[in-house]
Amino acid sequence: MSNNYKYLTIFSTVLALLVVALGAYTRLSNAGLGCPDWPGCYGFLTVPNTEGELLQAANAFPNSTVEPLKAWIEMIHRYFASSLGLLVIALLFFAFNKVNLAVPRKLTVSLFVLILFQGFLGMLTVTMNLQPFIVMGHLLGGFCILALLALHCFHLLTPKSLAIHKSSTFNGYMSEFSIAILVLQIALGGWVAANYAAPHCVGLPICENIHLFSTESLFHLPVGEENYEYGVLPFETRLSIHMVHRGWAVVTLLVLAVWAWKVYQASEEALLKNASVMLIVGLITQILLGAIIVQLQFPILITLFHNLMAAILLMTSLYIWFLLRYRVQPEVV
Repeated sequence: MSNNYKYLTIFSTVLALLVVALGAYTRLSNAGLGCPDWPGCYGFLTVPNTEGELLQAANAFPNSTVEPLKAWIEMIHRYFASSLGLLVIALLFFAFNKVNLAVPRKLTVSLFVLILFQGFLGMLTVTMNLQPFIVMGHLLGGFCILALLALHCFHLLTPKSLAIHKSSTFNGYMSEFSIAILVLQIALGGWVAANYAAPHCVGLPICENIHLFSTESLFHLPVGEENYEYGVLPFETRLSIHMVHRGWAVVTLLVLAVWAWKVYQASEEALLKNASVMLIVGLITQILLGAIIVQLQFPILITLFHNLMAAILLMTSLYIWFLLRYRVQPEVV
């Protein structure tokens, strides 16, 4: 196996994590429409700053005002995302021009298709003025790209000779179920962010205005508006969205903690035990971060760390699943 391929895969995965972080920071700093067009910024490859460029931007986009900081945040995110796309194309080249690669070729093809679709969603995010369904889809796309690249790394860096001894009492289906629960929680977090619903639910452990919670209001969908920046849903709907995210966080904590504990108990290998402990520690950290964010009135940097911790939880869960799926030693009858 080529060392270049291994280094390229690792670097791409790290870059994908950085792109997820930059995307989260773009949302949190309200810079999603820092550039009203795509893929450039006011018709330029960089943020316009000279007098002539600013005049040209004003003429081309009379309803927008250049805010350099927000525009640069958005463009830096685009630069890094575009670089990631080029690296994925390089991985695809390796997949079809090298033999005996440790990574299944279909995994790389799926990654390539997804990165193209993610670029399309990135365009729609801007051209549809932060439509929440598009924004949430874009967020989930970023997490999926990171997950596929992480699986590339797992295939490359985990020795095939490693043999996990599977306990006959371990329920393998719980892995997929637990990851599905976590993905749904990430999607709910994306829905909170896309609708700017975080500040609408203050107080711990439930919202101060919990009497406004309404299941019916959850079906009040953000559609039919020209611009969705800063949210368009009524207060009670956003409060309800946030409260559902909190409630599902408890479900996610319990399900994944039980899964991690069962894996820990059923495992004989230190690698799997350590991954299980890391997942439990990550879950506790994530819950504490959520509480701190509400208590401190939603500071950007801690909220950003909350987003990154969700990505780390997803990769840790996928690693446990990978070991159980691809490195389990067949039971001897």
